[in-house]
Amino acid sequence: MTLGPFELPAAADFHVHLRDGPMSAAVVPTIRRGGVNTAYVMPNLVPPVTTVAQALAYRARLEAIDPSVNYLMTLYLHESTTPETVREAARAGVSGVKSYPAGVTTNSSSGVVSYEPFYPVFAAMEECGLVLNLHGELPSDAGRGVTILNAESRFLPTLKGLHARFPRLRIVLEHCSTRDAVEAVQACGDTVVGTLTCHHLFLTVDDWAGEVFSFCKPVAKTPEDRTALLQALVGSKGKFFLGTDSAPHDISAKKGAGKTAAGVFTQPYACQLVLTALEEAIARGEVREEQVTQELLQGFFGGFGRAFYGVEDRSGERIRLSKADEAVCGNIKGEGVEVVPFRSGQQTWTVEWI
Repeated sequence: MTLGPFELPAAADFHVHLRDGPMSAAVVPTIRRGGVNTAYVMPNLVPPVTTVAQALAYRARLEAIDPSVNYLMTLYLHESTTPETVREAARAGVSGVKSYPAGVTTNSSSGVVSYEPFYPVFAAMEECGLVLNLHGELPSDAGRGVTILNAESRFLPTLKGLHARFPRLRIVLEHCSTRDAVEAVQACGDTVVGTLTCHHLFLTVDDWAGEVFSFCKPVAKTPEDRTALLQALVGSKGKFFLGTDSAPHDISAKKGAGKTAAGVFTQPYACQLVLTALEEAIARGEVREEQVTQELLQGFFGGFGRAFYGVEDRSGERIRLSKADEAVCGNIKGEGVEVVPFRSGQQTWTVEWI
């Protein structure tokens, strides 16, 4: 196999969790290690980022840690969100609004129960150009037969309904994890796209069952679903692009008593892991080597997402991705925090800034 090396513009990650306080101090410096200079930051802090003032203050805290990254800020869709909130956000340069179904993942207890009350908000977003980012799952409900394995597929009629009602609203179905999600995004118009994570390109249900550092929401599904994601990547043409959903948790939250926190930490290897996953997919015969082109990677790692969001990268920064004798690092430690990276100790590609 002779993939690479590839020289590309700096990457943009359109779904990152950077937390706050000591955890931010530990993980924000790893963004550029993954070849990324633009980060679309999730708002599910405690309390959630629901106002423009909170978003701008959060960005200032992140910039104080590493000012060389372009942080694109979002608001948390909340019962307090109004059309005027949207208009204020647009004036302030906030990029989007993130919707979490109530209780499905980390810090989502203030999330959405029903979308209909937010129709005026979505209409304002359509007018102002803000993007709606959807965590596309239903809450588990035994009475309705909803579990973590079918929660995404059961959500897709909601996606299609929102798109039909607000056809000019730009919508991102975050972290697609099923063939059904890929097909739903492809069936919608140009205003609907999907993001793909690094870890979903590797994992299936057998990988995370009993392995806490591979457990995330949405959970990884079947080998057929993983193949669909990989094929969506190489056939993207702008419909799918990188959103790692890198989600750091202290090791005590992953291995301590009680429920395991949902989240996989991939930030230091955002681009490298994608190339590793593609290499493994080629070896399995799921994608073809000739599909992994310079043009494709330039689009998936930043071009497609920047075009969708209307974000320019004026930095001129570039990276080189190559196959070298590098392994994913060990635990990342900060003041009172310790995070285990995904695939720690396993071989991966290398990023150099050029």
